[in-house]
Amino acid sequence: MRPALLPTILLACTATDVFAQPQTYDIILRNGRIIDGTGAKPYLADVAIRNGFIQRIGSLTTAKATADLDVHGLIVAPGFINLHSHATPIGVLTAANMLTQGVTTEIINADGGGSTDIASALKEFSTNPIAVNLGAYIGFNSAWGSVMGRADRRPSGDEIQKMRDLLTANLKQGAWGVSAGLDYKPAYFARTAEVIAVMKAATPWRTNFPNHDRLTPESKYSSLAGHAETIEIGQKSGVMPVITHMKVQGFEQGSAAKAVAAMQAGSAVADVYPYLAGQTGLGALFVPAWAVEGSREDMLKRFSDPALRPRIAKEIEEAIRARVLTPDNIDIPSKQRKFTDYMSEMNAGAGETMIRILEKEQPSAILKFGLEADLIELMRFPGTAISCDCGASEVYAGMHPRYFGTFPRVLGHYVREAKALTLEDAVRKMTGLPASIIGMVDRGFLAVGMAADITIFDPNTVIDHATYEQPTLASDGIRHVLVNGKFELLDGVVTGEKSGRTLLRTANMPSRPMRMTEQTRSVVAKGKTYQLNISQSPGDRTAHGTFRFLDPRSGNETNVAEMGQLQATGNWASFTARTVDQVLLVIVDAANPMNPDATIRIDMDGIHRLAIKPDQLTIRAK
Repeated sequence: MRPALLPTILLACTATDVFAQPQTYDIILRNGRIIDGTGAKPYLADVAIRNGFIQRIGSLTTAKATADLDVHGLIVAPGFINLHSHATPIGVLTAANMLTQGVTTEIINADGGGSTDIASALKEFSTNPIAVNLGAYIGFNSAWGSVMGRADRRPSGDEIQKMRDLLTANLKQGAWGVSAGLDYKPAYFARTAEVIAVMKAATPWRTNFPNHDRLTPESKYSSLAGHAETIEIGQKSGVMPVITHMKVQGFEQGSAAKAVAAMQAGSAVADVYPYLAGQTGLGALFVPAWAVEGSREDMLKRFSDPALRPRIAKEIEEAIRARVLTPDNIDIPSKQRKFTDYMSEMNAGAGETMIRILEKEQPSAILKFGLEADLIELMRFPGTAISCDCGASEVYAGMHPRYFGTFPRVLGHYVREAKALTLEDAVRKMTGLPASIIGMVDRGFLAVGMAADITIFDPNTVIDHATYEQPTLASDGIRHVLVNGKFELLDGVVTGEKSGRTLLRTANMPSRPMRMTEQTRSVVAKGKTYQLNISQSPGDRTAHGTFRFLDPRSGNETNVAEMGQLQATGNWASFTARTVDQVLLVIVDAANPMNPDATIRIDMDGIHRLAIKPDQLTIRAK
């Protein structure tokens, strides 16, 4: 497939001058408008890539490369990071539906699901080469279910500890946070205090807690109450609360301002998709918890009990009214039918109809829940990232249009057409913000030293086409996508390169707020074998200053020639840079609860090379 695509790239050297002139870079992207992921204004520049990393950004008129691509008129941005992924092992082999959206990294095990051994799960995902990068959460629901089963009962102290041990073991394996879906059984049975008790295992990891918020009959299925619970759990367990695929639904439509105010007050963040309907199992959110406790057989017995069936039907109808207002807002996409068609066919009410369907099968449902004005207000909140609640998939039947349209829909409709977001803020919400939320340090920004995950799109044509009726229509405008410095999408066509990697989080990668366009930040450290003194102001495109150190392996002094972005919060900082022939990732951490000694970690060309204990260290971010 690749040879047919290569003519779209200008080859910098002919066969005769390959030997006369050494190749400096693998790829140069010329004349693009750079949107770097920080939220800063675009600027014109060339980007040079070598060995999977961004080597240079600027005017590179005399530089040479194997592949030289003119991207005049296009936006060159960091690769998009999908925080809420339901990717499948087969889907990530090609990831066509995600690459055509500009996504380069997916974080799986959303909503609390997935394996309780993410090392084995990621190994299974990457048995064969994959087309996108892949990381994983450890799921609270999976940990709870593996210890507690499907019974509504209180955990013992030993059971709480078993669940804590599962979280700790998977955070050590590189999980990017602890996800939850407290709206789903059996995790629904966990009381708030019990969730906090388990989640305290994550406290020293300085990580995040994305939760599909729990709507209960006791709160009259209040979204705002569900948000408040997520924030409480995050605050009391010492992790960043993330309200995942955030919405205000049903009877609370129109209350987005209250939801945003609660996030601001609770130092919470969110992710959101640009649609007014979600997708989940038909009975997952409507059948009362007491009716589904235990096995499917237990549920069916309750359905068949003449004393219980009317009660279950009534409570289903109450949940429908509270969550989606009317049965007209429920569709069954795998059958291409509306739920009300079944009601008419069965000559039954909504509750009885749902029971009859669930007695035979458990189809997926599209649930329409909200208002456009609410969605726009939630998207505009500075702490809201864009995600799709989708993922690389090979099964398209009955799919939600978000699997093909999410990111282009934001860029095309909500930026260009509705002008609800600026282009640079929308890109920030797809790149730098999700990276900051989960603690990623080497992706999310277009900067020297960062991994070369890059999405190139046409701001004038990018748009989604997928609909609820035709959910697999591909989007337009995403022109080229690089994953680890390789073209996975070229001229809008998947190349089959398969350059994705599994990505692991370490204890020195904290979840953190993102205020790079507002902060002045600096880091100063001194020692016998190194000198570090760099800073960056809100108006600066890159950090500046001095960093030199003695590499004990080679005995040579290394000096930084060019800086990337400086990130800083509290007593933690990170930056990327390049020397003459290598790129650096540096993490300065004086706040790790599991390591009381301040450390400076240095990775060179993606390989850990050096750890320094500084004699003096000052980090400022204000």
